[in-house]
Amino acid sequence: MVVVAHPDDELLGLGATLNKLINDYNVTTHVVILGEGITSRSNERDVEMWKKELAMHRENVKNAQKAIGYHNTIIFDFPDNRFDTVALLDLIKVIEKEKAKFQPEVIFTHHGGDVNVDHQRTFEAVITACRPTQEEKAKTIITFETPSGTEWRSPTDPRHFLPNLFFSVSETNINAKIEGMESYEFERREYPHPRSPEALKIQAQRWGIMVGTKFAEAFCLVRAIN
Repeated sequence: MVVVAHPDDELLGLGATLNKLINDYNVTTHVVILGEGITSRSNERDVEMWKKELAMHRENVKNAQKAIGYHNTIIFDFPDNRFDTVALLDLIKVIEKEKAKFQPEVIFTHHGGDVNVDHQRTFEAVITACRPTQEEKAKTIITFETPSGTEWRSPTDPRHFLPNLFFSVSETNINAKIEGMESYEFERREYPHPRSPEALKIQAQRWGIMVGTKFAEAFCLVRAIN
């Protein structure tokens, strides 16, 4: 199960890895998107004003899903970039409900030190919803980086992304990630922005170089219980 704050985070964080796991290992996937991802672009949250864009954003999710191949997705409407105004318990309850339905063994989510407050709160909610009790089925929790949300943390902040888990991916996997990301009309950017196609490929090459493979995506293994 993949738990993200916004539409496009599932692509930015692990799009290539998801594509590989689905196509090469027949992994069953469920993507939970907590926030609507649009309304922070105005001073006040006005869902009606952004009604057209919100509908387009949800259609973009479907196109991204086709590019990557993930199986199921559900989108909630928590306020974009305002998760700090929502009770943490409300986020936890949603995750617990989706977890109970899907029964995941592995959960991917945001790095807890991202500059984006929604990413931080999503991480906190996942960790809380997955307390390591005897009956907990999600034995593995993995966090990912989000380009333009992880690397922009202050250099003096102690919560930097320090990966200890890498998935080697192919150029086909990377191209699927880029195709999916380009589906997001409101989120895609031109080079040298971190979300541009060129930058996403460069980032995969960078991590690949670090671990001796052509392309890779990087993660932090937060918990693994065998």
